[in-house]
Amino acid sequence: MADEATSGGGLSFKPMDQFEVKPLFGGSDIHMFTITNVTLWLALAVLAIIGLMVLTTSKRETVPGRGQSIAELMYGFVYKMVEDVTGKDGIKYFPYIMTLFMFILCANFLGLIPMSFTTTSHIAVTAVLGFGVFIAVTVLGFVKNGASFLGLFWVSSAPLPLRPVLAVIEIISYFVRPVSHSIRLAGNMMAGHAVLKVFAGFAQVAAIAPIAIIGVMAIYGLEVLVSAIQAYVFTILTCVYLKDALHPHH
Repeated sequence: MADEATSGGGLSFKPMDQFEVKPLFGGSDIHMFTITNVTLWLALAVLAIIGLMVLTTSKRETVPGRGQSIAELMYGFVYKMVEDVTGKDGIKYFPYIMTLFMFILCANFLGLIPMSFTTTSHIAVTAVLGFGVFIAVTVLGFVKNGASFLGLFWVSSAPLPLRPVLAVIEIISYFVRPVSHSIRLAGNMMAGHAVLKVFAGFAQVAAIAPIAIIGVMAIYGLEVLVSAIQAYVFTILTCVYLKDALHPHH
């Protein structure tokens, strides 16, 4: 977790090395179709979802086992979220939102395994998710509402002189959505894992090892919580954006 400095004999922390993208099979060059550690852990996240949501529920037991209970809990949790935020109109888009939630949740939790790779710490991954949501809800907004979708930017309840100013602010905030949506997730995952590695490095120093180990345990517990919360935040914001697309008028 930490490298010894050859000159001073101390410890040289490199907490950002864990986020380096590396090819899995020979060489160091990365091309468009190179299989990397990101590819591997993205695939494992997909397999984890299949294992939890498909294999454990295939028998559809009346008295569910642990796996089926967790799958049903996740299903009910996201379904209720979509229904509460978007209304009945948004239920038809539940499969997409459920997929987003489970993918982010599984990718976040897999990144907590020692020696693993946290794919959601990379903006390249979260940006695809964020901009995918942005494009989908924008297209949906115009398809469902036509030009009246632009009413999302016109605050009719505000005094008339302020409406143009608020419209500009609304437009800017709307186009910032995919950026904040993706950076929030990547930033939180990267920061937490970097701090974990720093504390793990300090654990090699005998004088402060006990304190550092306690710190690692505390931060690890916090990271488990953050992993779940970030999946929830990303999903509920997706529901809010979907609600705006379905019901754009203030």
